[in-house]
Amino acid sequence: MTYVYYLFLGFMILTALFSILYTNLLNALVCFSLFNLAMVVVFLLLQAPDVAMAEAVIGLGLTTALFIVAVSRTRERAD
Repeated sequence: MTYVYYLFLGFMILTALFSILYTNLLNALVCFSLFNLAMVVVFLLLQAPDVAMAEAVIGLGLTTALFIVAVSRTRERAD
């Protein structure tokens, strides 16, 4: 149990760093959504399913969708 927890925490650190370091916005967005997915799993491992469900809906779903729309509109104006 603790190994899986630390594995996901390390994965969260890596995805956070990659989302900062990528210059391509779409790659950074994918890393950010993987970070949110790992956070959902960590909340489930901490036995907080209500917080995990809220993070899944808001963090993983809504925020990723809004960022996809923003990136797509930014690319349209750049062309």
